Amino acid sequence: MGATGATGNALLHSLLALGVPVRALTRTPHQPIPGVAGAHRPGLEVRYADAADPHSLRTAFEGARQLFLAMANGPAQVELETRAIDIAADGGVEHIVKISAPAAEPDSPVAVSRGHHAVEEHLRRVGMKHTILYPYAFMQNLLRLAPAVAQGALLGAMGEAPCNYVDCRDIGDVAAAALTRPDIAGGTYTLTGPEAVSHPELARRLGMATGHRIRYVNLTPGELRDHLIHRAHMPAWLADHVTEIQQLAVARPEIPTSTVSRILGRPPRTLDAFLHEHRDHFRR
Repeated sequence: MGATGATGNALLHSLLALGVPVRALTRTPHQPIPGVAGAHRPGLEVRYADAADPHSLRTAFEGARQLFLAMANGPAQVELETRAIDIAADGGVEHIVKISAPAAEPDSPVAVSRGHHAVEEHLRRVGMKHTILYPYAFMQNLLRLAPAVAQGALLGAMGEAPCNYVDCRDIGDVAAAALTRPDIAGGTYTLTGPEAVSHPELARRLGMATGHRIRYVNLTPGELRDHLIHRAHMPAWLADHVTEIQQLAVARPEIPTSTVSRILGRPPRTLDAFLHEHRDHFRR
C-alpha cells in the first residue's frame, strides 16, 4: 500500500530491483508512479485501492500472501489501518510488514505514536505474522524545509537535542528484506541513519550544502505550533504532531542504531550524502 508515498515507493523500487513480483496499490492507478517508467514493467502490477473503500481493499488484496502497510499519519489512521488488517486477514494474507513510529506506547506523549500502538495491538489480537518497523525522521521530509532554508532560517523547538534521520530508501530496503527473507520476517526493528544530528548542526550542514548561511531559530513549543498553523498552514493535528515529536527528542535523547547495517550488510545512507544529492532543491 502507498506505492506513491515516501516509504511505499522506496520499497517498490527495492522489490523491483530484486526481481520480486509486486502489486503496487494506489488511489491514482492511471497516473505515473514516481520513478517507474511505465505500468507494464515486468513483475509489476498496479491496482486501485483506497483505505476508505473496503471493497477496493478486498479486490486489491486478492491472491496476495504479504502486505506492506504504510499510511499517511492522520486522525483516521487507526480506523483505516485496522480495517486494512482485518480485510487482509480475511483475504488470506499471511504476513504484514507495518510502518510504525518510535515511542509507539499506550501512554506515549505523541498522539500519532499512541495510534500506532493501537494498530500494533490489533495486529497481535488478529494473530497474523507481522514485522514492525520503527523508522525515525525521514531524510526526505527535510525537502519540505526548502522554502525556509531559501530564506536562511531553520525553525524548531529542540534546542541542542540530537535527532535521528533515516533515508526512506534504506527503510524500503529493510522492508524488502522483511518480505523476502524468513530470517528477518516477524521481528521488530528500529531504523536510523548512522548519526543523530541537532538542529543547529543540521542548519550548519544545510549551509555547507547550499553555500549560504543558514541559522537555526529555536522557538518554544507553543511558538513553533503557532508558526506551523498560521504561517505554514498546517492542520492543527499535524502541527501538534511535529511539536510533540520534537519535544520527545528533547525528553528522550535519540541514539542511532546499527539495525540497517546489520540487516542489509552495508552502512545506512548518510545525512551529508542526502543533502549533497538534493542541494539544488534547497537552493530554490
